[in-house]
Amino acid sequence: MIRSEANRSVIDFCDSTDWKKNRAVLFLDPFGMQVEWATLEKVAATEAIDLWLLFPLGQSVTRLLRKHEPPPDDWAACLTRFFGTDEWRTAFYSKEVPQGDLFDASVPERRCCNLQDIERYFIGRLKSIFKGVVEKPMYLRNSKEVPLFLLCFAAGNSRGSKPAIKIASDIMGKL
Repeated sequence: MIRSEANRSVIDFCDSTDWKKNRAVLFLDPFGMQVEWATLEKVAATEAIDLWLLFPLGQSVTRLLRKHEPPPDDWAACLTRFFGTDEWRTAFYSKEVPQGDLFDASVPERRCCNLQDIERYFIGRLKSIFKGVVEKPMYLRNSKEVPLFLLCFAAGNSRGSKPAIKIASDIMGKL
């Protein structure tokens, strides 16, 4: 048993294995948004690990993305660590055009995204580092049909990515 912070353990595993001779499948079921983007980058850099990831869409991400204003600094920092960039700010928020005074300098920001926008953004982020990614992840919902997670798949190896994506897509389509 390894007792360590999970991001550190995954990074150490990636660094300590000869990926020219080995392949792996990694299942990440994070507690909230504990998986950092740097960890996913390290996994992708091996070019030998295929990743199944539970993305905490409704469980964490949408809770931090407030509707009527951007999140406070500590929540924003968490989102930035999770997405690996602060570009989520412009992807998920826009300035509201005020209806009142033309000279009012305060223009509030409002969330301008829905669950599918967040899904597309995250899949795009995964595609920026992995060789292949399932385009349509599977929504995992609670008993009231509220989306809690996205089950995502990303392939690390360029040669094996096409068959891996096909298999993962078929599995998700049957569930």
